[in-house]
Amino acid sequence: MAAVSGEARAGVLKTPHGEVETPTFMPVGTRGSVRGLSPAELRAAGAGVVLGNTYHLYLRPGTGVIREAGGLHAFTGWDGPMLTDSGGYQVFSLSRIRRLSEEGVEFTSVYDGSVHSFTPELVTKAQEEIGADIAMVLDECPPADAPYDYHADSMRRTARWAARCKAVHDRRDQALFGIVQGGLFADLRAESLRRTVETGFDGYAIGGLSVGESREEMLEVLGGVAPELPEEKPRYFMGIGDPIGVLQVIALGVDMFDCVLPTRLARHGAALTSRGKINLKNARYRTDFEPLEEGCPCEACSGYSRAYLAHLVREGELLGARLLSLHNVTFLGRLCSEARQHIVCGDYESWMSHRIELYASGEARGVLE
Repeated sequence: MAAVSGEARAGVLKTPHGEVETPTFMPVGTRGSVRGLSPAELRAAGAGVVLGNTYHLYLRPGTGVIREAGGLHAFTGWDGPMLTDSGGYQVFSLSRIRRLSEEGVEFTSVYDGSVHSFTPELVTKAQEEIGADIAMVLDECPPADAPYDYHADSMRRTARWAARCKAVHDRRDQALFGIVQGGLFADLRAESLRRTVETGFDGYAIGGLSVGESREEMLEVLGGVAPELPEEKPRYFMGIGDPIGVLQVIALGVDMFDCVLPTRLARHGAALTSRGKINLKNARYRTDFEPLEEGCPCEACSGYSRAYLAHLVREGELLGARLLSLHNVTFLGRLCSEARQHIVCGDYESWMSHRIELYASGEARGVLE
């Protein structure tokens, strides 16, 4: 660990495809691409790790195609570190078209209605075949409002699945991360943490949050889990991408996090700035000739005005969504870089409080609620 400030950590994630300074935001490339952005643009935006989704890549184009292409890096053209999730979130989000058992999960393809079965063994081997630097164990992510007994059964099944994943994982150039589950229940989280750490993994994720609970509940659970994970191993919070949330989870000891939020916002005409999210569909931006964010090096800020970007958004031009995606990913990358600097300086908490206050204050010229 390079430095700590309170619970916040600055470190280096080492992978076969390069090193990444943490904390780091990881853009999501569900089907092998971050929507609208090329690998070169992602690199320019400061992205360190890019995510792929095992569920979608398994269905299309298929792990065999990716293997024949030379692995996910060669197939996508991204030469930096990659992480593939296991499909556990799809187990949660597609609950109406899946069936759980001790063996695994049977589901209906969202593409053609065909029936498939994911077991811990199959998912692990699929990720080995895909060839990402970091693979995730198969887990179940229950809704936040599920009853205690459901969370208990689900968490213990996830722990058994995790042990099966580790038992068959033998690709030595690929890290395997375990996932702590247990919903909002402190005793279940503590049991999941103990069982997952006892199994032993290359890194640890905190799952089952950002699925409907309040921000206060999320932070309370995270604050009880993250500091108890092995200090020398990376800590990954699954599914957060709003700037305030990013700063808050860093403060609790998280190193890595991902979310589709920056590119999804961009496709809806919204941009992240240090003073809040702005909606470029708002009429006030028609004649605003300032950049989105003063000092931002991205192409959207260095080459175009808010007025022009607002015009692209109103007209539905693809360039608008692409430029805003590039800006939003760059914004989060720069935020993480600044966070790291202040962790190293030892004043993360005071800097974070200032940044959150500034962001939450909104911008006088149109803020998205």
